Amino acid sequence: MKISVPWRRRIVLALIGVLVAWGLFQGFRPQAVEVDLGTASRAPLRITIEQEGRTRVVDRYLVTAPVNGYARRIKLDVGHAVERGATLVELEPLRAEVLDVRRRAEAEARIAAAAASVSASEQRANAAASNANLAQKELLRVRALRPAGFVAATAEDRAANEAERSAAELRSAQFAVATTRHELEAARTTLKYAASASSAELVAVRAPVAGQVLKIPRKSEGTVVAGQPLIEIGDPRALEVEVDLLSADAVRIHPGTRVIFERWGGEGTLEGVVRVIEPTGFTKVSALGVEEQRVWVIVAFTSPTDQWQRLGDGYRVEASFILWEENDVLQIPASALFRDGDGWAVFAVEQGKAVKRHAEIGQRSGLGGQVVSGIKAGEQVIVHPDDRVREGVRVMAR
Repeated sequence: MKISVPWRRRIVLALIGVLVAWGLFQGFRPQAVEVDLGTASRAPLRITIEQEGRTRVVDRYLVTAPVNGYARRIKLDVGHAVERGATLVELEPLRAEVLDVRRRAEAEARIAAAAASVSASEQRANAAASNANLAQKELLRVRALRPAGFVAATAEDRAANEAERSAAELRSAQFAVATTRHELEAARTTLKYAASASSAELVAVRAPVAGQVLKIPRKSEGTVVAGQPLIEIGDPRALEVEVDLLSADAVRIHPGTRVIFERWGGEGTLEGVVRVIEPTGFTKVSALGVEEQRVWVIVAFTSPTDQWQRLGDGYRVEASFILWEENDVLQIPASALFRDGDGWAVFAVEQGKAVKRHAEIGQRSGLGGQVVSGIKAGEQVIVHPDDRVREGVRVMAR
């Protein structure tokens, strides 16, 4: 059966009309807004303060010239290990200088004062040894009672911490004894050298403690004056980290706050705890020329020594101070949140449309926020909503 020409024209015109109507419908129909979507999920959440820090030797000693003299060339290099009492530098005396009565009396008084300092530091060392011994005995008693359940785990932790602190105080007191003895020797050397008439006698500057050479201000020979720095020594196995934080951030942490070190150059992460928050701040000009009040925070390593032994004095580390953390937290991307009055709101996606929800938010980090109420796990929210996203607008994933 053939279709006549008029009917063909009618059919073609009808099809054209349908296509035009469909095009007009699609053209005037509100188009779905392309958006980025995020999902409310349960995951660990951690609130941190991040700042660069640098390592430093806990106990470092700057060895200075005890008298005026002519220093011979230093044979040591940075990194060399030295034993306690080893000769670091030899000083050739200048022309002998005769002391008058007043200066001789002053030199003898300095010797007496240094001797008294040695006695005082030895007594403090004895007291520290007694405290360390008592803390160790207390730790042994607590550990003996722990299996039977007579003491809590926190009591054992406190006893272990007290034992470590007492041991550290003992080491510090022993270093102080070595330093005061070195000062006494320096005072005696001053008087002996000044009274000596021989120009061939050498003054040996010795290491007050065992350690490694950290810095040599001047290696070549030459004239030095009393008090001029000669060598810095210390034990690089005893490191800590110093971090300068904004004073507004420093008040949010406390001694014992957990710290994680990332991007320090080695594999994995290192851990530490805040040991000291210095009570005095200082002014620092930022790279943008803004004056900032900052505070030094000292962090002690808690990771095993073999994990960070490749670090040295003055190495850069990235420190993250953990203010709050939980392992199972319902959270959404922080970029999905926006202010609505005095609270927070988000745009959730329901049946392809944007629906504004008021949400109660708890802890917030730079990437996520804790959802207390208003959003359920698995729901999709719009990330970075712009001015095109409104209540009831059709949306589609970008």
